[in-house]
Amino acid sequence: MISTAVVPTWASTSTSGAPSWVLIGVAHVVDLEAPLRSALAARPLDGVALELDPERAASLFAPPGAAAKASGAPLFARLWGMLQRRLGASLGGGLPGDEMRTAFAIARERRVPVFLIDDPIRLTLVRLVRSMPFKERVTLLIGSIAGLFVPGRVVASEMDRYADAPTEYVEELRKASPTVARVLLDDRNEHMAERLASLRDRGVAHLAIVVGDAHVPGLGSALARRGIVVESVPYRSLRGPTKPSSSPS
Repeated sequence: MISTAVVPTWASTSTSGAPSWVLIGVAHVVDLEAPLRSALAARPLDGVALELDPERAASLFAPPGAAAKASGAPLFARLWGMLQRRLGASLGGGLPGDEMRTAFAIARERRVPVFLIDDPIRLTLVRLVRSMPFKERVTLLIGSIAGLFVPGRVVASEMDRYADAPTEYVEELRKASPTVARVLLDDRNEHMAERLASLRDRGVAHLAIVVGDAHVPGLGSALARRGIVVESVPYRSLRGPTKPSSSPS
């Protein structure tokens, strides 16, 4: 069951009394199935919340050969999808979105609902482009295209650098493209926190929240401002000491 609407008052099916929410940071192009399953194996769950909107979920969870086509998506979305597929291949990490498929599979195996907590991707990208100064817009477009040709070893090195110092990496993004940081991180964190607060108010006591790692600090802070305490498992902890491998290029 996938829920995108306001859910009814929840009766927890868990036998554990104390509420526990865990916020897990993932990388969208790295194979994290084993560590994600390990992180959730012993946890009571009443649901799994994913950083997805209905359109992306329909594409990710469609049967093979029936995935929604992205031809009508905005240019930035198509470029980003191409870049993610290339990065996944370079890192030997499988297909983009595999971590969301794993979380979805865990929810089905545990027979708990999945909650889609993200903003609609099309509206987000339209808001991003309209908000960006011309110079920042051109920089993003050029960077998206250039990313398609970055060698795999450079991608692996950057992933390692991010894992070692995620806060510094995000701050670099804020300096280079403040509109991207505001629209794609800050605004979405607040919106996702509001949807998660709605789940809290309806009694969801044990929840796994799976989001891109760059959202973990900001979303955790947004939840704290709403009186929700979560345990954070960032990407560097989830990944562990084994670094993603890169294929020669």
